[in-house]
Amino acid sequence: MSVVIWQRQDMNVIDIKSEIESIEQLEITDRTTATDASAAMRMLGDFDRYAIGMACFAGSTPWERHPEDELLQILAGTVNVTILDDRNRSRQITLSAGTMFVVPKGWWHQQHSSAGVKLLFVTSQTGNDHSATDPRLI
Repeated sequence: MSVVIWQRQDMNVIDIKSEIESIEQLEITDRTTATDASAAMRMLGDFDRYAIGMACFAGSTPWERHPEDELLQILAGTVNVTILDDRNRSRQITLSAGTMFVVPKGWWHQQHSSAGVKLLFVTSQTGNDHSATDPRLI
């Protein structure tokens, strides 16, 4: 009988509460820059082909879509997620603290939070599309 010992050098424990509390909330406006947006996000690590991160914002994010499913878990606050399904039909889902949602791969989506939201996301590392314009108008 052989024994396999599993080792991984890059294992670490992340204190989600401390990480999210260290991020300043971004008030998204039409003048928000990519640098501003990056300051309101914290990348925590990689998971296979995915990136794990956190964000803290109020306002409306740009539209985005990903080649794989994206997981959103709300840590604090509320966010409305507008999604365009594979037939370009619009749906809105409201998520609040303690809820989780998986955005299907290839579906455009936008997030809006009036009072602010803190969330954890797991998304594709590559192949992501972003648009300031509603994809239905492109």
